[in-house]
Amino acid sequence: MASETAAGHTSPISLEEAGICVDSHGGAIGMPQLCGEWMGNQVFWLLITLVVIFFILSRIALPRIAAVLAQRQGTITNDLAAAEDLKAKALEAEEAYNKALADARAEANNIVAAAKAEIKADLDDATAKADAEIAAKAAEGEKAIAEIRANALASVQDVAAATAAELVSAMGAKPDDKAIADAVATRVKG
Repeated sequence: MASETAAGHTSPISLEEAGICVDSHGGAIGMPQLCGEWMGNQVFWLLITLVVIFFILSRIALPRIAAVLAQRQGTITNDLAAAEDLKAKALEAEEAYNKALADARAEANNIVAAAKAEIKADLDDATAKADAEIAAKAAEGEKAIAEIRANALASVQDVAAATAAELVSAMGAKPDDKAIADAVATRVKG
């Protein structure tokens, strides 16, 4: 079955083909993981390795990971709280800005209203002065017109009396100044 080598040993390939996985010195032939005789030993070392890994993870790695996660959660919580504070401050600043803007608009409206009232008062004063000057000039004009009318009426009477005297003279009669003046005065009166 198994072929022997020159030194009297069986070749590992022939032993492996025969289903033997341990040589005469107790060493593995082929893949020891697949050797049924070594399964107990492999399971034992697997359990030891898993226990060591569990203790390393539970005592060293997992607490560090938990600390980092807790720190991150604290940072996130602090950042959210800071963001809420900043949001509240931003809302307060916006309200203050809107209030200041409304106050500025109201003040501007008050200034415009005051300027309009001042301009209207100045305009009313100027209009009153202009009306007074116009009334004074109109009174002077009416007085001048009354004087001109009075002078014109007197001039008309003088011209009418002179014309009547000339007409009477032209007709060959001697003009009577008193009769002509009475006739002209009667005619002018109406």
